[in-house]
Amino acid sequence: MHQLLHLCSRPVRTLILGLIGLTLYAYYRATYYGATQYTIPRNVSQPPFQEVYKQHANARVEHHVALCTSGNNSPDPSVVGAYNSQNSSNLSSSVVTVQSTSSSSQTLSSTNMSIAISKQTYEKPSTRVEKHANESKEVSALVNGYLTRAIYEAGHTVPIPEKCPNFGKEMDLVIIVMSAPTHLEARMAIRQTWGHFGQRSDISILFMLGATADSKVEAILRKEQKTYNDVIRGKFLDSYSNLTLKTISTLEWVDNYCSKVKFLLKTDDDMFINVLRLQAFTVKHAKDRNVIFGRLAKKWKPIRNKKSKYYVSQAQFKNADFPDFTTGPAYLLSSDIVRKLYDAALEQIYLKLEDVFVTGIVADKLGITRLHANEFLNKKISHSACNVQRSISIHMVKYSEQFDLWKKLLDGKSECK
Repeated sequence: MHQLLHLCSRPVRTLILGLIGLTLYAYYRATYYGATQYTIPRNVSQPPFQEVYKQHANARVEHHVALCTSGNNSPDPSVVGAYNSQNSSNLSSSVVTVQSTSSSSQTLSSTNMSIAISKQTYEKPSTRVEKHANESKEVSALVNGYLTRAIYEAGHTVPIPEKCPNFGKEMDLVIIVMSAPTHLEARMAIRQTWGHFGQRSDISILFMLGATADSKVEAILRKEQKTYNDVIRGKFLDSYSNLTLKTISTLEWVDNYCSKVKFLLKTDDDMFINVLRLQAFTVKHAKDRNVIFGRLAKKWKPIRNKKSKYYVSQAQFKNADFPDFTTGPAYLLSSDIVRKLYDAALEQIYLKLEDVFVTGIVADKLGITRLHANEFLNKKISHSACNVQRSISIHMVKYSEQFDLWKKLLDGKSECK
């Protein structure tokens, strides 16, 4: 070979060496870029235990968390919940397992997260993968033994701050109704009955919703918002397991946009609220501070049966009895405790029983007084004129029944005997 090269002219030798160099460069480029194509950059900007999902509409998400723990306060190994969107039957799924290890204030040592998501819409947890532009973030709180701060995402996609002018300085009351994305009829019934009081300058009545994976429902919600402009949207997936996130989002909204209002009523969309009697109640208690009014539940015990909808693990709450709390269908808060509840809730282990969590565990830790008020019935009762006129809140009211109760309250013909 040496003799052959020696015999060849300089241009030929240069050409041969050049071809060898190009071959080596092409091999190096193909090898390097072929490997890095499958390398996923790690995003460590989020807490290692944050339960944040990103998904498009019509995706199916199943989330199972198994915890390997250390320390006395660490969560037990568990498998928690699943969320299925309404239109996922035609989507195939792939499974990805992500492991993370880190220390935390709860002495959690490792986490295994198994996520089954549609291939078309797949994206790994934000603690492991760079954020994709223009995708909505949805939060699922189907977890056991996590601090709420690691789950909750602050802010509102639709805040409508104009519904509380001057931060509520001239307002006596803001009523925020917990509603579900598909409960349009319930919201319409409220708007056409006791929700009319929201037109007054001293009262604001709004609805709180989260996110939904159903694109058709989202389109309806956008149209509803454009028409009525009374729906606040929080940054959480709207589901039963996320009711606590919904209440925390309500506290955050009041703290950000309505902090000077005198009282906040948190209620549900299957409630009839006697707003006139409620306002009279707030006037009577105008000087009361550091207090929650409602139907007081005493010495309730956590349900340890894992098959129960209301199951509470030892990791979430270890005591034999819950602190006294006001039941969730309706309770009234003095505005001075809103910020304190919001901040303290984020530092508490998450519990999906929102009334127990907010008005019981968190309020008890803060030394907030919880008082029983007979006017808060918070249960299904006969719809007699007396019950309607003497109560503040009536539970399990169908949207079609709102009109009958409204008539008995206001028309003057239904006498209380």
